[in-house]
Amino acid sequence: MGIPSERDREAKGNPSSLSPIAHRPLPAAIRLQKVIADTGLASRRKAEMLIAGGRVTVNGQIVRELGTRVDPGRDHVKVDGRHLKPVPPETFVMLNKPEGYVSSMSDPEGRPTVADLLGGVGPRVFPVGRLDFDCEGLMLLTNHGELAQALLHPRHHVPKTYRLKVKGVLSEEEIASLERGVVLDDGPTGRAIVKKVGKAEKNSWLELTIFEGRKHQVKRMFEAVRHPVLKLTRIRFGPLALGALPMGRYRFLTDREANALRDLVRSRTTGNRREAMGDRDDRRKTGAAPPAHRPSPTASRRRVRRTAC
Repeated sequence: MGIPSERDREAKGNPSSLSPIAHRPLPAAIRLQKVIADTGLASRRKAEMLIAGGRVTVNGQIVRELGTRVDPGRDHVKVDGRHLKPVPPETFVMLNKPEGYVSSMSDPEGRPTVADLLGGVGPRVFPVGRLDFDCEGLMLLTNHGELAQALLHPRHHVPKTYRLKVKGVLSEEEIASLERGVVLDDGPTGRAIVKKVGKAEKNSWLELTIFEGRKHQVKRMFEAVRHPVLKLTRIRFGPLALGALPMGRYRFLTDREANALRDLVRSRTTGNRREAMGDRDDRRKTGAAPPAHRPSPTASRRRVRRTAC
């Protein structure tokens, strides 16, 4: 379903006879909140609030229904009486975040944020996941909402690698325990890869690769084996490597790097779909019942937003 364009109403000759939600198929129809978010005016959630608040019109009519679909090429969308700006190009930025910066575009406590480091980027971008206030290293920022959600979705298992300094020297048994998974207050962690990269007199330098993203996960993992983290830097995120990017500086991704992110999401999505189909086939053959619990979309979004080092 979509919104009738002004040309459609003129052709009918009777504008008042058409409902704001016309029953005509539009292959190019997109959810209204996504159209608003894609212009960079607001996040998807803020766009939903604008619609519910009656601040959005389509072809001159106020629309409050969040499921409304429009064709950006035909329909005239306004927010607070102003036409939406053209959709900005897809933008991908890598930032080397220093300690002492919040991984968001604003902070109610007035602390420095990553937005303070992004002068000159142009299009409105937002962080893909988070790093703690006292952590540093690679952060990806983009205006591509769907790709960002896919990269952070728990089912896609995108690897993240950290270089960290921990108190004390880990034994082989403790390293094996971390790699198998340790039990935290929100359940056991998944598999991990731990490499020794250096040793001081009383502390150790390690590289850790994990394939999930819980809040403060890395710190909690090492607290579980009684080796608190003293310094933490993210050096890889999926196919992206921090390399020699100076602290506090950013750069735009190359086309090859951006395509590598797209390919990663595409391969993970295809693999998960095949796995799900295989599970259904197995249940059909054996007569087994479907899984008893399936997380709601809201719960999935909540897990995505909590991703941190």
